[in-house]
Amino acid sequence: MPLIVLGSCNKKKLKEMVALLGDLGLDLTDLTPYPDAPEVAETADTFLGNATLKATQLAPALNAWVIGEDSGLCVPALGGAPGVLSARFAGTQGDDQANNDKLLTEMAKLTGDQRAAYYVSTAVLADPTGKAIAQVEGRCHGLIVSERRGTGGFGYDPLFLVPEYGKTFGELPPEVKQQMSHRAKAFEQLRPIIERAVLGRAGT
Repeated sequence: MPLIVLGSCNKKKLKEMVALLGDLGLDLTDLTPYPDAPEVAETADTFLGNATLKATQLAPALNAWVIGEDSGLCVPALGGAPGVLSARFAGTQGDDQANNDKLLTEMAKLTGDQRAAYYVSTAVLADPTGKAIAQVEGRCHGLIVSERRGTGGFGYDPLFLVPEYGKTFGELPPEVKQQMSHRAKAFEQLRPIIERAVLGRAGT
């Protein structure tokens, strides 16, 4: 069973990847089984740049297919922030509580269309030599509500309202989010590429 490693230790991202790609007959894992994997500094100023760094540096080190994924929330009224700094918007990596608090504070005086936002997921697939063979991007558009709603998901999900449903990602069931999220849209584009390049299935 071909192995693909997600270049992250984020269990919630891994869970979403397994839900999106798990039916392809792959061995999917994150970096947890690789304690000696190099620490990749996310020094790029774009999602694509950071995803490429993760994929191309980790793949040869692990001698495995690697998906480097970088994602975040962009608010046009804030000049695109939090952007690539989404996970450390308030200063500490992965502090969802503080990041959400800072976003609410910075958007406190914004109304209507000024509260528009979109999630971005950029994924890069690298072969075991470190060559990037595919790059994809998915986006999901919504609005930022003025207080947390729901306890599902992670990151900014309790604040991200999906207009079609009138609910935040924090309120929507995981199976609904997985059908329409930024990550779902990115990985949907990656599926046929993985089938051809990793699984050798022609005509997909």
